[in-house]
Amino acid sequence: MRKLENSELERISVEDFKSARKTPLIIILDDIRSLNNIGSVFRTCDAFLIEKIYLCGITAVPPNKEIHKTALGATETVDWEYSENCLDLLVNLKTDNVKIYAIEQVENSVYLQDFELLQNQKYALIFGNEVFGVRQELIAKCDGTIEIPQLGTKHSLNIAVSAGIVIWDFFKKISY
Repeated sequence: MRKLENSELERISVEDFKSARKTPLIIILDDIRSLNNIGSVFRTCDAFLIEKIYLCGITAVPPNKEIHKTALGATETVDWEYSENCLDLLVNLKTDNVKIYAIEQVENSVYLQDFELLQNQKYALIFGNEVFGVRQELIAKCDGTIEIPQLGTKHSLNIAVSAGIVIWDFFKKISY
């Protein structure tokens, strides 16, 4: 077994990324404080050809030196937009027939492994503030909630880790 060299990874160009067929998934980051989390989510979205990221509320936007540290250029490939009011964004997405799910621990949430995607349906996933999570007013506007099962003592994951887990799971379910 031999580790691959960077030249063997078959990376696509920025132009090829922009024109590639995207995974029909939208990521919403609402009131995220950590610039490293924001950059890491951009990088994960690049890896799985995610359609778009919305940055809402106090979430910082590119260009930003601290976001760039973890995004490593993904802010140049992944389509993104700032929306100050996340509630207004949800209303607009719903009019476009996007199903919206909060990634949060709530009553009657569906465990990630049990969530079944509908064919030919576009989804948006909301990740909330590192301390307070997804705001209740946003949860009330969602089509449902998805929870990552956790068995340890902490029952909380970093936003970037949560996004990586959920995006990978959606990508698998959409692609295979």
